[in-house]
Amino acid sequence: MDELCWCLTGGERGKTERIEDIPMAVKGTSLPTTLLDIFTTSYYDSPNYNHKDADRKQVLVSSIHVVSMVIYSIAFVLGVTGNGLVIFITGFRMKRTVNTIWFLNLAVADFIFTFFLPFSVALTALDFHWPFGRAWCKINTTLAFLNLYASVYLLMVIIIDRCISVVRPVWAENHRTPRLAFLVALGVWVVALALCSPNLYFRDTAPSRYNKNITNCYNNFDTAGEGATEEQRKKRFNTNHRAMIISRFILGFVIPFTVIVCCYFAILAKLRRNRLARSGKPFKVIAAVIVAFFLCWLPYHIFSFLQMNRTPSLDTAIIAGLPLTASLAFINSCLNPILYVFMGQDFKEKVRRSFFSAFERAFSEEAASTTANMKSKSTDMDSEVF
Repeated sequence: MDELCWCLTGGERGKTERIEDIPMAVKGTSLPTTLLDIFTTSYYDSPNYNHKDADRKQVLVSSIHVVSMVIYSIAFVLGVTGNGLVIFITGFRMKRTVNTIWFLNLAVADFIFTFFLPFSVALTALDFHWPFGRAWCKINTTLAFLNLYASVYLLMVIIIDRCISVVRPVWAENHRTPRLAFLVALGVWVVALALCSPNLYFRDTAPSRYNKNITNCYNNFDTAGEGATEEQRKKRFNTNHRAMIISRFILGFVIPFTVIVCCYFAILAKLRRNRLARSGKPFKVIAAVIVAFFLCWLPYHIFSFLQMNRTPSLDTAIIAGLPLTASLAFINSCLNPILYVFMGQDFKEKVRRSFFSAFERAFSEEAASTTANMKSKSTDMDSEVF
């Protein structure tokens, strides 16, 4: 699924591929890593390269690989279990409402993303040898980004819905229908598919020249054509690489995070004006969601920009930091069931009830039967997930 080439191992475990060992068609392109397209050119493509430095970095990379596989495994278990439970309850046990549609789609996005994490574990364990074929190389990464974008934008849509319900309750009562929610959710999936479609084009496989038994799944940013010079290839690679990272940062972080913050401040302002925030519960949930999203994704984007403007002095920091921050981004898909369910009501009360009952109440619609009384409506909102 996207941006560091952790010193790729070649034919034997612990033996590292140098940039000149990559096929000519792959030179200057991103080399393979994990599901989150943690790809860049090898740090061996450095004027300051030396074997002593390579040995030191190899030890660091090996340790990072182990840590990453542990994180991926934990994310897989928690994500599949937690989101699978949400899918079962919202999809099969509850009446179809606006809230259940939101949470069902969000859980599906997170479930699919975490479900494919074993491929990341296998790829790391195999020293980034890709044995699953060219078609699955493209599909696997595309599915990963499809669900990453879908998860982020569904989260944004849920918060917009919360904001409208608080700020414009009468309008929401008249227009907030399951049919509209279904259409909006469908639109989110279409947008997510469009945003991740470049992976279908750029993802490719190629055998290593160091060992033809090793297959690399990588981002082939070299689109300059057969007759292009090495300088033209490098320029085209840099252009495509920068475009990928910058567009991902803007479309996958800046825009949704800006909307999330604006909506939350609008909710807080409305609740304060109506003197309905004394309990502090909305503030805690709002702060938790913003901080979780911010902490899980911002470090990854920071290291992506550092990697894009890589210098020899930053090699070690990037080699260690980028896979770990990508792992942190993975964890975000496991947090949604916790943040949107267990923080929706008092946790001790939920423990005393059955899990099914707790989830059902967390996803249920507001209990208010009328929106004429704004205070009553907002008080009900205080007991909801947000």
